[in-house]
Amino acid sequence: MKIFNDLLSSSSRNVSKSVTVHAILLAYTVIALFPIIVVIINAFKTRKAIFKDPLGLPDSSSFTLAGFEEVLLRSNFGLYSWNSLVVTLIAVSLVLLLGAMAAWALTEYKFRGNFIVTFLFAMGIMIPIRLGTVSILSLMVELNLANTLTALVLVYIAQGLPLAVYILSEFVRTIPKELTEAARCDAVSEYKIFFCIILPLLKPAMATVAVFTMIPIWNDLWFPLILAPGEETRTITLGVQQFVGQYVTNWNSVLSALTLAIVPVLILYTIFSRQLIRGLTSGAVK
Repeated sequence: MKIFNDLLSSSSRNVSKSVTVHAILLAYTVIALFPIIVVIINAFKTRKAIFKDPLGLPDSSSFTLAGFEEVLLRSNFGLYSWNSLVVTLIAVSLVLLLGAMAAWALTEYKFRGNFIVTFLFAMGIMIPIRLGTVSILSLMVELNLANTLTALVLVYIAQGLPLAVYILSEFVRTIPKELTEAARCDAVSEYKIFFCIILPLLKPAMATVAVFTMIPIWNDLWFPLILAPGEETRTITLGVQQFVGQYVTNWNSVLSALTLAIVPVLILYTIFSRQLIRGLTSGAVK
């Protein structure tokens, strides 16, 4: 009887703990999704309905697509989207490749200066890159890269590389040494070991890094405003600002543009979601 009571008590504690954890996660999910839902709902409403009932669903009297028409037909939203897509894809791809190479080199090879290089990457995580905006702008002007997408790509690579190296280094340490040692015994080159053995094993971790790198780049307003404010080089977040005036703001267009800007991120997240979950969980278990 005592054993039965102990089991029942333990089961009750586990259920209570599980309910608490799920309640916290559900509350966090609601808080995270609430702003996105409000933006999407109000993108399909008239300006008057937005201010009258911002949390209400659009009905027959308030439903409108005027904001989307303004964004798609009377602005260069397609160009802004293309610029954001090009900058994001190139920057993320290079961060993944260079981050994987650096993580492999710092973990696998012991050389003079290894600790210093690792420390510098750690400093890159702790010190915000925006503190060096003035120096970065001066450098881009001297290199004739001001108002170009190349300037944004270079800055975003520098921004995302420290975290990528840190995350990927932890995953590289979980790879059995026997794999690389066996390949070296077969006279396989170091380049082939990295690209044919190490890189495929890092896919879950690279998906995690891709998501963490992609979202800040896509949502960034600071560096596009400073380094590439021209009409031909504007990104989505900077392009949305044309609908925000000093005295009057076209909220229909602003919310419609933000709604359209969310779509590519959701698509990319859906593509990487399974690998992201694998990357987050496999890093905790060896």
